[in-house]
Amino acid sequence: MKKNINIYLKYYLSILLFFSVFYLQHKHTVGNDSTISEWLINYSGGFTKRGIIGQFCIYFAKYFNLNLRDSILIFQITILIIYFTTLYFFLRNIEINKILILAIFTPVFILYPVAEIEVLARKETFIFCIYLFYLFLSKNIYRFYYKLLVLPLAVLIWEPVFFFFLFFFAVDLIHLRLRKLDIEFIKSISSFIPATILVFYLALNPISPENHLTMSNYLMINFNEICYMSCQLLISKSSIYQQFTGNFNNYSFSVFFRYILIILISFGPLILLAFNSTLKNSQIIFFEKFNNLLGPILLCLTPIIFLFAMGYDWGRWVNISYVFSILFYIYLYKSNQITLNKKKINNKPFVFLNNKKIFITIIIIFCFGWNPKTVMNGDVATNPLWKIPYNATKILFGFNNFRILQESPISKWHKKYIE
Repeated sequence: MKKNINIYLKYYLSILLFFSVFYLQHKHTVGNDSTISEWLINYSGGFTKRGIIGQFCIYFAKYFNLNLRDSILIFQITILIIYFTTLYFFLRNIEINKILILAIFTPVFILYPVAEIEVLARKETFIFCIYLFYLFLSKNIYRFYYKLLVLPLAVLIWEPVFFFFLFFFAVDLIHLRLRKLDIEFIKSISSFIPATILVFYLALNPISPENHLTMSNYLMINFNEICYMSCQLLISKSSIYQQFTGNFNNYSFSVFFRYILIILISFGPLILLAFNSTLKNSQIIFFEKFNNLLGPILLCLTPIIFLFAMGYDWGRWVNISYVFSILFYIYLYKSNQITLNKKKINNKPFVFLNNKKIFITIIIIFCFGWNPKTVMNGDVATNPLWKIPYNATKILFGFNNFRILQESPISKWHKKYIE
């Protein structure tokens, strides 16, 4: 089974990486692509959130005399290669079961950015890599300095990583086997202080209209680029108050009902695994209050409520939340920190999974038959298993001419918001 999952992962990740690079290559010149707009943010108008990667892209473009979008494309492909490669080494040789297969191949995990190309190569990909690298560290001293030095960098790349700090902290508690509030506990907390201070500084000091205009003019004069969408939102939705109130007009019963179902269904296999998993060291501080692993995971996800309240891209938030949750669970599973009650997940009412034909049918329907759209009021997409290669074929032969990209829900919403 371990050998088989390694083979499947190689094919799966290689195919998704191929289509990722294909779509990035063909969409990086589209004028209203939301991914590019986020990468255009830089420090030419002064210090601002999410500017560090854009600044590196500008330096790279100037040094090698490249178009800025080509420079961004190189960085995007590079981080995706790093992410998929690291993910393979993290997942390989895992002791597999049928529920875990569904949890890994759920449409809100690895497949999601390729199925929803508006999300492809967004800056959270850097955050995923940073968390994966952290999970590979074995010595406490390495973990301490990693958080001290790398988490501030993560904040400069994508400051909402702050809402996922509890996943780093939970790993610390388990790895250190902390049972009380001692010096190791304080040391772990202190390692988050620089990144936390930086988060609040960025939140309380948004870029000024004058500095934003300077950045916009710099992009136009030097690269003939317009500061649009994510870049424009730095000024049009800069305050914390605007972050929360910007979503009010989009709330509805159908939105909340749809996403409750999306979360319950897409997280379903992971919820089942976590509910039937217990920590072997049951005396770890905070964890001793829970009878299974589901409670701690839900607790780590609690801050993400603010992200849903502040942002419009609810499909992205589901994807990011799931990535952290499943990586945390698999880390504990692979490092033999938890006990999984296999009898419960293999017995009724899941005994039907033992039928090969039924299980393959479930995989096709559950893992490849649907995915949430990027924005909160977008309906559920269907059949990404077919649409990913089908849309690539249409692009390759010149059909549609990026109509899908140019009429994306994010683009329409942003145009309406600015107006």
